[in-house]
Formats: sequence, structure tokens, C-alpha cells
Amino acid sequence: MGKIGSNSRAFIRLAGVAAVSLCAALFLAPGFAAAQSEWLTWGHDPGRTGWNTSETTLTKDNVAHLELKWKSQLSTVPRPEVLSTLTAPLVATVDGPQGPKTRIFVVGSDNTVYAIDSETGEVSWQKQFPNTATPPKAASWLCPNTQNSTPVIDKDAGIIYVSTNDGKIRGLSLANGDERMPATTFTDPFARNWSLNLIDGVIYSSNARGCGNAPAHLTAMDLKDPSHHITEFYTGTGRPSGVWGRGSVVAGPKAIYMQTADGPYDPASGSFGDSVLSVTYKNFRLLDSYTPNNWAYLREKDLDLGAANPVLFPFQKWTIVASAGKESTITLLDADNLGGTDHHTPLYQSPRWGNDEVLLAGRGLWGAMATWQDADGKRFVLLPLWGPPSKDAPAFKYSYGNADQGSVMAFEVSVDPAKNTPMLVPTWMSRDMHVPDPPVVANGIVYVLQTGENTAQKADAKARSTPVTNAVLYALDGETGQQLYSSDKAIDSWTHFSEPVVAGGNVYVSTWDGRVYAFGLKKK
Repeated sequence: MGKIGSNSRAFIRLAGVAAVSLCAALFLAPGFAAAQSEWLTWGHDPGRTGWNTSETTLTKDNVAHLELKWKSQLSTVPRPEVLSTLTAPLVATVDGPQGPKTRIFVVGSDNTVYAIDSETGEVSWQKQFPNTATPPKAASWLCPNTQNSTPVIDKDAGIIYVSTNDGKIRGLSLANGDERMPATTFTDPFARNWSLNLIDGVIYSSNARGCGNAPAHLTAMDLKDPSHHITEFYTGTGRPSGVWGRGSVVAGPKAIYMQTADGPYDPASGSFGDSVLSVTYKNFRLLDSYTPNNWAYLREKDLDLGAANPVLFPFQKWTIVASAGKESTITLLDADNLGGTDHHTPLYQSPRWGNDEVLLAGRGLWGAMATWQDADGKRFVLLPLWGPPSKDAPAFKYSYGNADQGSVMAFEVSVDPAKNTPMLVPTWMSRDMHVPDPPVVANGIVYVLQTGENTAQKADAKARSTPVTNAVLYALDGETGQQLYSSDKAIDSWTHFSEPVVAGGNVYVSTWDGRVYAFGLKKK
């Protein structure tokens, strides 16, 4: 196992990592892994865009006719100290004896992997991997000692890779759950690692929050190496500066990108708290960094960038890295020159869109933004904001009343005529919704889940797992933000750190009570 400390700017080389040209192809084509409408990784693609370009069944004309098709109660038991009973769903078409079948995959907090029939909601197979070891600390809602990572699917190999709380990764057959890759050490037992990303045969993830006494670091496993060599890079000396955005690390055309949490900023010693970092694919070394000038203020107020992952997209002559966190400002960076010569200068800095109260909890961005492009080539960035909009924020072209609990905000990417640099133009702000999860986009429709979550940070486990309201699935017009559909009371429970998934004409949602919901069009 190769390791690098946080006081080094060098990264260990990973043999067999993708060539830059291949990585660019993966980044520029969000639907590359799925010829059909599938959802194989968190955020849909290695670039974590949240945009399914292959989905065509659901349209603006028919999405209002969604209905609950089924809800499946799984055997993983919800516990107050475990806020994520199930991972976000994944969707893949699997070849079987009776032909191709679409299955939904989730992993329970008890290390149980489920494959669910998309037509009936019945469990096709499930496999559990008990961990009998004793965790170093008692479970809490911050560190529940459970697995946390959304898995990833290698469709060509027919394998789903799953991270379990014993620190292992397992590769299971999509068809029947048989072990295709035996349990292999990947990270620390009982650590809090985030969604797996698979890029040209290498699996990546990040650890944060100090759970399981694991320091903040990144992990990569080269699946093409028979020894499954592990490489680690430590982003901090302990709990600080971890990468805990929902999508973990993000694939770009030339490098991998990430956002770090509160921590010291000292480039000379390799400390990059509240920063955006890029590391190369070819030799896995630090390539560039951006740190906002107010990093000390962000650290003091616990407004860390690490609460979200960045999102990347091509725009005119640039590859843009869009970054945001609890502070509720959006920064646009040049992926090839993140912060200019001083590593502090962005291409664009937005005004504050929320969190006027400067709160560390229940405000700003937690999770991820999304991005998509319409038929006319207009590029949009979507911000799921917790709490009310800023009183001083510029007006949106379209808005729909009070949004004090939260909203999705849409911005068109444009060019500042005076500076000839990218900028954001506020386009629409959605209806009010309580603590929205990261939105996703398919066929010009934005899908977002009101989580219903209680975001109090100083609450005990019982209070923290008592929701404010139920989860609600909304479908919004991608151009105006107008509501096209609401699930209203159809979802009984709430959810934490998830996302809705759109594939094959259905929308899938997982909830705290251990259920998976499927919404599809009413039969004529």
C-alpha cells in the first residue's frame, strides 16, 4: 500500500491510469457508460454532472402523469444514529436467462447489497457481508460506524463494486451477486468514505470526518493490477481538510478534482484547507490548487467547501470548475489554471446567494451542484440551496414565491462582455422546499428531492433522525423552474445525503426507513 503525507506536493504514480485523451472523452460525454438509459455511479457519470443525456421517455408533456409504481421495504433496519440507511440507487440493465432486465441497486448500512426488479420492486438477489469487528468508538450520527459509500457499476465487466465498513471493496456479479472480486482492503474499517468513482479501471474514494480514527485522505485501487495496488494521499494530518462532498472526487478532461473541508492553509507544508485541488491521472501528483482569499473566515465560521464536490463542464474555450459550499457563493475556475498565478484568483465570483445568518448547519450548499445544456446550447448550473435566499441577492428572471426552507437556483453560464470571462446569470429560483438534495437533469427536466431532514447539528441521534416533514419528489421545467410534478405525500419517510435517479422512464428514490420508491408514467 503506497502512502503520501499531507506535507508533500508529490503523489505516487498509479500504474495503468487513463491516458488524458480517454479521460477527456469520459468527461465530455456524460452518458458514455450507458448506451441505454442507466445510472451507474453517483451523479450519473464520473464528472458528477447529474445529467442523464440518454433519458427520453419522460418529457415536459408527460411528466405530470408520474405515479408511484411500487415501494420496496428492504431488510436493513433503520437506526437513529444512522442517517443514511440506504445509499442512493443505481440503475443497470442486466442480461439474464429470460433476456435483459433492468435492476435497481442499493447498499444498506448493514453491508447488505440489494438488486431490485425495476418492474415489480421485488428483490432479485441480496448479499450481506457482516463485520464482527469492534469499532474504536461508539456510534454517533456523525460517525455511525456503518458503510456510507454509494457503489459504482462497471457495465462492461458486469460487476458492481461495493465498499463495506470492514474497510474492504468487493466486486459482485450484477446478474446474481456472486463474488467476482474477493474482499480486498481499500480503506480503514469504520471510516466514513464517500461515493466510489470508477475511471478507466481505477476506483477512487475519499475519507473524511475522522471516523474510525482514519485521517482525511484519498484512496485509489487499480483494478487492472492483479495485486489491486492501493495508493493513498493524505489531505490533512487528522480530521481537518477532508473531502466529504457527496460525489467524492470528480473526473475532468486532464485531472481529478476535489474540494476540501476546514483546515489549515499552508502550501509549503502541503496543507490545503478549504481549497479546490486537481491531481493528475498519469502520475497522481498535485497539479494545481485554488484557495479563496477568505479561507481563514470560512474555517472560523465552519463554512467549509468540503460540504460539496465541484462540478466540471466545457464552456466555449474553457473547461470550467464550478465550486460552492456553505457560504453560498459560486466560484468559476479555469480547470487548467485553477486560481491564477497566486492560486487565489478565480475567473468569476458570484454574490452570496444564501446563508445571510452565517450558520454552519442547515444553510448553503451541502452535497453537489449539477450542470446541463439545453437544445440551443445554453449551459446551466443548478444550486440546491438550504435555507432562504440572501436578501441582497440579484433577482431571478423566474421565481415562485417564498423559499425560506430551501430551493433550487438555476444560472445560465454567459460571458462578461467587459472582462471576456465566464459569469453566471440568475435564471430561476424554484418553489420552496425543505432542505433539497442535489438535483439531477434528464430531457430538459430537473428532478429534485425535498429531504425533510432535521439539520440540527447539536441534536442527539433521536432528534437528528426525527424529520421536519416527509420527502417530496419534484419535477421542474429546466428552462423556467416551474413545477411540473410533485409526489406530495406519496413518500412516507425522509432521506439524507442521497439523490433522485432518473433512468428508463422511471425515477427512483431511497429513504431512511429502508425503502426504495419507483415513480413512472400512468398506464394508458
